[in-house]
Amino acid sequence: MDQIRHFRRYAWSVLVLCIGVVLWGAYVRATGSGAGCGGHWPLCNGEVVPRSPSTATLIEFTHRASSGLVFIAVLILLIWAFRTFPRRSPVRAAATLSMFFMMAEALVGAGLVLFGLVGENDSLARAWMMAFHLINTFLLLASLSLTAWWISDDRTPARSPLPAGTLPMAILLVGLLILGVSGAVAALGDTLFPAAGISEALQSDFSTQSHLLVQLRVYHPLVAFLVAILLMANVHLAFRRPVGEGTRKIAMLALGFFLVQFGLGITNLLLLAPVWMQILHLAAADLLWISTVLFASSMIRALQLIRASTLQPAGSTS
Repeated sequence: MDQIRHFRRYAWSVLVLCIGVVLWGAYVRATGSGAGCGGHWPLCNGEVVPRSPSTATLIEFTHRASSGLVFIAVLILLIWAFRTFPRRSPVRAAATLSMFFMMAEALVGAGLVLFGLVGENDSLARAWMMAFHLINTFLLLASLSLTAWWISDDRTPARSPLPAGTLPMAILLVGLLILGVSGAVAALGDTLFPAAGISEALQSDFSTQSHLLVQLRVYHPLVAFLVAILLMANVHLAFRRPVGEGTRKIAMLALGFFLVQFGLGITNLLLLAPVWMQILHLAAADLLWISTVLFASSMIRALQLIRASTLQPAGSTS
């Protein structure tokens, strides 16, 4: 029992560490330090440890070092999960996915550097890579979250077909991924094409003469509005069905993070996306995503239990 408790604490700790590295990666992008190690990977400017590094090199090298630390932490998590939990355990499955997405994260980071999709690069190839990077990061955070969440058997969905009513939640998760991608592209546009004032920023968004990355920024708030409707609809469903108080609390937590995120988004726009606000905005996005993933997991289990009780023969005590 102590080993399970220690594993749970370690799993949550790895998630927190991973979020920290993700936020530092955003700082690397927002400060234009992605080329701090030149076109070298995994070496930094051809060296294992750079000597007399510039500020950009220090920022990029710190991100690489911390990413390597997370990689090792996730590998330990995977080994620990296989040594602690039985075959076909959902914890094993989630830990395996965590390792898979962690490896993909490293490959994406290497690709950004080796193909020169960093610094002042404003190509569509970089935008596509940023979109893929964001999706992979969100899936990594989801896998790490579920690794810790599914340790408790009463939180694990059954190995059975998904019950009716899960489609709205699936649409919400896809919507959040699209929202994250639009946010990543908007942040890239803010970094590469900063505006001198709010009126100039709005004019650039709707000008056909602006770079495509700038024109795409306008879609981010529109997607956020649609996701808000989807989230509120799913929270409403959670309160209309007997899904349990725990599921409803997670639903309200996700809704709370969205409201915070919405406020940060408006502030970010009014302040013309300073670096510190971009980091804070991304942190709230990560917490919103994680809480929604846990909400989805809890909702699916609750709906499975409702279906099982409905199908149970009258008078059965099993």
